[in-house]
Amino acid sequence: MRPEILNPIFAPVSSLPSVGARRAQQIARAVGLRGAEQEPRIVDLLWHLPFHIIDRRHRPHIGALVPGSHATLAVTVGRHEAPRAKGRPYRVLCHDDTGEIYLVFFTPRRDWIASQLPEGAKRYVSGRIDEFQGMMQIVHPDYIVDEKGLEAMPRLEPVYHLTAGLSGKVLGAVIREAVERVPKLDEWIDPQLLAARGWPDFADALRRIHLPRQPGDIDPGSAPVERLAFDELLAGQVVLGLVRAQLKRGRGRSVKAPGALAAAIRGALPFSLTGSQERTLNEIASDMASPERMLRLLQGDVGSGKTIVALLAMANAAEAGHQAALMAPTEILARQHFATIAPLAQAAGLRAALLTGREKGKARAELLAELASGKLQVLVGTHALFQDEVKFADLALAVIDEQHRFGVHQRLALTSKGSAGVDLLVMTATPIPRTLVLTYFGDMDISRLDEKPAGRQPIDTRVAPLDRLEEVVAGLKRAIAEGARIYWVCPLVEESEALDMVPAEKRHEELRKIFGGRVGLVHGRMPGAEKDAAMADFADGRMDILVATTVIEVGVDVPDATIMVVENAERFGLSQLHQLRGRVGRGSARSACLLLYRPPLSETARARLEVMRESDDGFFIAEEDLRLRGEGEVLGTRQSGAPGYRVARADLHANLLLAARKDAQLILQTDPGLAGERGRALRTLLYLFEKDDAIRLIAAG
Repeated sequence: MRPEILNPIFAPVSSLPSVGARRAQQIARAVGLRGAEQEPRIVDLLWHLPFHIIDRRHRPHIGALVPGSHATLAVTVGRHEAPRAKGRPYRVLCHDDTGEIYLVFFTPRRDWIASQLPEGAKRYVSGRIDEFQGMMQIVHPDYIVDEKGLEAMPRLEPVYHLTAGLSGKVLGAVIREAVERVPKLDEWIDPQLLAARGWPDFADALRRIHLPRQPGDIDPGSAPVERLAFDELLAGQVVLGLVRAQLKRGRGRSVKAPGALAAAIRGALPFSLTGSQERTLNEIASDMASPERMLRLLQGDVGSGKTIVALLAMANAAEAGHQAALMAPTEILARQHFATIAPLAQAAGLRAALLTGREKGKARAELLAELASGKLQVLVGTHALFQDEVKFADLALAVIDEQHRFGVHQRLALTSKGSAGVDLLVMTATPIPRTLVLTYFGDMDISRLDEKPAGRQPIDTRVAPLDRLEEVVAGLKRAIAEGARIYWVCPLVEESEALDMVPAEKRHEELRKIFGGRVGLVHGRMPGAEKDAAMADFADGRMDILVATTVIEVGVDVPDATIMVVENAERFGLSQLHQLRGRVGRGSARSACLLLYRPPLSETARARLEVMRESDDGFFIAEEDLRLRGEGEVLGTRQSGAPGYRVARADLHANLLLAARKDAQLILQTDPGLAGERGRALRTLLYLFEKDDAIRLIAAG
């Protein structure tokens, strides 16, 4: 149950005196609840933080005004200049002892202007200063007040993201009402840390952000923002600690094998494992042999050999008499993993199969029967593995690829498929910055594959504007004549009026006119069988060029592909560009990546393309991507619906994250049930950040 003290701020916004049904809908849109049936709550308003502050304390004379600044002026109202032609603005000339300024109104209400600005009256006007034809002006002043109104005008005014029909003044007034509802809460931060940092309490921190005392109160490094950022990070780390405790709790088991199956697989490999692969396999073997459940994240850059590590771990489970499963987020990736695993498993006498949504009827029933009987030792699949009908005889190891595309709940769901404790190995081909590893995977031990297998070729990366497209096509003709195979990636599937980009379908048509029928197409909206057929045609050499969207970003492996063309490369993030580039350079031939951009480039886009040209270190690129874009885009969680931070910034609050992690670990060691005085306060914190699912984990324990 939510603590009663929080009920006032979890009430609907319509419980505020100034909010009716229509305004509640506008607020829902402003705070990002578009399409939600549920009415926004007061807490949603409290987390709708300002992004800027207008300082209305600046009171210059007209003669000292600077265009582009905000100012509050004491003026005497002069003549009114009504427009003589339709579409022209209404202007009111005002003055002080140092000069004149126009107040400008488009689509004016003349009676209102006359009442607000009677000639000869003294008024205070506040707004953005502009210059037009050598004359200073304020277009639609934010405030026009008399002496009495000046006292009520905010000196420091927060600026919020708005929506149609909702003005900044109205939203600001509603948020000020909401702030008054915030109760005084028991403190959950360690008193020594609180004193050392000079942070306010929770309620005061919110108040100082929405009712700032200084313009810097909303800066990421300010005391009130740091306080709330730490609260959010602490809540996240406590949850990850509770999830880890839940997954570790219960019957674990020791899984050991002599290693005959693993040796057979190694013998079938055409290469030796890298040092980081060997180190990681030792860590995994040690975890599996322990009576506690394994919870390990395997990070590997593009082409570092994660699938082989996963297969050897699964072989260990199978040889010990158990079963293993590998789950991937897309069918293409699941099939790619299976294509790598199947011949090696067969060489070792390991029974493996693939299960996706496409397996139907008798074949599916037979597969599920073999799985339930224990004859099937390794199962590779998609979300289909979560379904109730999928029953394992004895699941001992679950491998999840691209974990950030799944939630913590799915992590729990797959491991619950085993009757005894299931070991969990999570893999990602997206190199993740350290702060984000702690944020999203703080409950896990970490292994990193930081070497590329022998024989991997460096990729020659070049950047060129799209107006050189003819030269590019001519170069591709020469490359194809020499046997090259080419990916051509577009950011869109089909035409968009809003974006000036050539979509994959149109580029496919245009390239077919030049290169004939040996140009394939693959994108996420195609039926699975069509996608597979297009990929197979390309992999087997029946197609020279594969036009694609980012559906090929992760896992697709065609060693003979040597050229990657990325169109509108400025539209992609760094990590995504690095993943796409990793689709080539997988064989013995020299490979190239060409990043085509549409000028002019923004500073951020220019910086991204420069990093790609200079580096092929995925971990360095991930850190740069975080610096340039933020955590949600780096991990792809914006698209997959995983929540980002409300307050904390992974790039700016990394030091707070480390402190929050340490504090959470200490709390859960001393009070795992959060039953003590500080523990009860922390339960309130979890409800505030809507991580109350974690409370159920405590109850389940």
